[in-house]
Amino acid sequence: MKNLGPVSFFLGLQVTQQPNGLHLNQSKYVADLLNRAGMSESRPVNTPLPLKIWVSPENSVPFPHPELYRNLVGSLYYLTLSRPDIMFAVNLLCQHMHHPQLFHFQLLKRLLRYIKGTIHYGLPILRSTLQLTAFSDSDWASDSTDRKSIAGYCAFLGETLISWIVKKQTAIAHSSTEAEYRAIATAACDIIWLQSLLTEFGINSSPTKLFCDNVSALALAVNPVLHARTKQIEIDYHFIRDYIKRQQITVHHIASQDQPANLFTKSRSSLRFSNLRSKLTVQPPIVSLRGMIR
Repeated sequence: MKNLGPVSFFLGLQVTQQPNGLHLNQSKYVADLLNRAGMSESRPVNTPLPLKIWVSPENSVPFPHPELYRNLVGSLYYLTLSRPDIMFAVNLLCQHMHHPQLFHFQLLKRLLRYIKGTIHYGLPILRSTLQLTAFSDSDWASDSTDRKSIAGYCAFLGETLISWIVKKQTAIAHSSTEAEYRAIATAACDIIWLQSLLTEFGINSSPTKLFCDNVSALALAVNPVLHARTKQIEIDYHFIRDYIKRQQITVHHIASQDQPANLFTKSRSSLRFSNLRSKLTVQPPIVSLRGMIR
């Protein structure tokens, strides 16, 4: 082993030393991606996706170069290592890898235009407490083609975002409560893994606070009497209840406007998207008064 000094570049990740920690971004990777896509001179937009997504008849035709689509979407998926703000958009595009339509390529170009305007954005690693906190959310029956729900989850270690998930649920939920409860179960799985990993480093993160904005789903997680009303989610029920009883996870309510996982479940307006992005700490590196990145 060799001491190569402070890290500055690793597997496509640029690491910038800052006064309060580190900043991770993939600006060079993004520049190469934009050049490959022929979008380096494109005009930036404020959000990755339009607020309303619908397929018009003239756009519901196959994209003539599916290999290009797959190549670009695969590259964008790697970009989500430091850009959780594009996770929902990339997840949506990944669902159409086998048969992309012209409409999906137009959404892909929109996402590249958003990245063009936020090329230096990334995630800070901050000096803070080592308390694990998590947030889960879902958008019930949001996919108009099959009415499956989208679940989103993120976890912070102190003030540093360390884990995030966007997942289309495999089964159709009968209610928003069921969709939210399944999102809580997805979050719980990742929390238990993170707790195990932190334990290996000698960090005790139990109990972990898990925040959800659905009161009914929280009541179902805490109150076993309500279980009989939702037999179709019995497995998730027992899984979550077990870890609540062990006091490894505690569930708490959070107002929808304060829920950072909202960014992972649907398209947002420019103002709302910017607010949620800041809650996830996605930002450019700190710049000194001389204009140099510190």
